[in-house]
Amino acid sequence: MLSRRTVLASSAVLLSAGLMPYARAEVLKKSAQIIVGFPAGGGTDVIARILAERLRGPYSSAVIVENKPGAAARISVEYVKNADPDGSVMLFTPDFPITVYPHSFRSLSYDPLRDFIGVAPTTKSALTYNIGPMVPANVKTLADFVTWCKANPDKAIYATTSAGGTPHFVGVMLANAAGVKMTPVHYRGGAPALQDLVGGHVPASVNPIGEVMGQAASGKIRVLAVATPARSRFLPDVPTMHESGYNVAFESWVGAFGPARMPTEVVAALNAAIGEAVRSPEMTDSLAKMGNDTKFQAPDAFAAQLKADLTRWGPVVKASGFVAEE
Repeated sequence: MLSRRTVLASSAVLLSAGLMPYARAEVLKKSAQIIVGFPAGGGTDVIARILAERLRGPYSSAVIVENKPGAAARISVEYVKNADPDGSVMLFTPDFPITVYPHSFRSLSYDPLRDFIGVAPTTKSALTYNIGPMVPANVKTLADFVTWCKANPDKAIYATTSAGGTPHFVGVMLANAAGVKMTPVHYRGGAPALQDLVGGHVPASVNPIGEVMGQAASGKIRVLAVATPARSRFLPDVPTMHESGYNVAFESWVGAFGPARMPTEVVAALNAAIGEAVRSPEMTDSLAKMGNDTKFQAPDAFAAQLKADLTRWGPVVKASGFVAEE
C-alpha cells in the first residue's frame, strides 16, 4: 500500500511537470504536440490525427499534430530528442526510424535507446507482397513469382515505400529466403509506388495492407502474401509468407515516444491516456478501415519489444549490404 507521503511526492512530480494524475481525468496544463515525420495525409499522419482527437480532454485540452517531414523522417526524430521532456511533445512514428535506421545509416544523430523512451504502441499492421499487370496472369502464388523472377532476372524488381524502411527489408528477407536476386526501387511513399505497380511500370511492391485493400478488391493488383506471423483479418484469403514456403514473418507497428528525460510518472500518465484512446470503439473502428489493428503495451513491455526488434533487424540489414544515403 502506498503511504500518504509517497502519494504526495508523486503528485508533486506531476504538478511540477504540468500534469495531474490521469485517474482523476485531469490534464496536461499546456498544449501537447504530436510530431509526425511524414507529410499530411499519409498513413502515420492519419493515425496521429485520430489519436489526437481521443487525447483531447483526457490528456490535454489542445493536442496538435505537427508534420516535420524530411531526411527520411529523421528531422522529426531529432526534434523530439531535443524537446522539453515534460510530456508536451511526443514523436509518433512507424517502427523503422527507431529499429532499422540504426543499422542502415553509417551514423545517426540519435540513439533510439539512449535518447528516447517508448511510451506506447498504438497500431499494428501487415505488410503485403503484391504484383501488378506487368506479371503474367498465370503467376498466382509467391512461389510462382519467385520462379518467374528466376526466369526473368532483368524484371526481378520490387517497389518499396522508402529506402531503408521495413518494406525494403521485407523484400530483402524474401529474396534471401528464396535464393533469388530481387532489386528494390525506392519511392517517396506508398502511393507513388502503388501507382507504378498498377500502371505496369514495376512488377511487384511491398506496401502496408491498408494501402492495397482497395486496389486488390478491384482486381488491379494481386496480393500474394502477408509478411505477418498469422493471416490478416482484412485479407483472410491471402496466405502468410511462411505458409507460402518462405520463413519471413514480421509485424509492423506505429508508436509514441518521448524524450529520454521524461519523468516516469509522466510516461505512465501518457501511456494510460493512449491506452484509453486505442481501446475506444471509435478509434478501433477508424483504424480498421485503414487495415490496422490496435496494439497497446505498458512502457516496460514496449521497451522489451524495441530491444528485440533492434536485435532482429541488425543481421537482416547487414546481410543486404545496404547503406542509406545520408
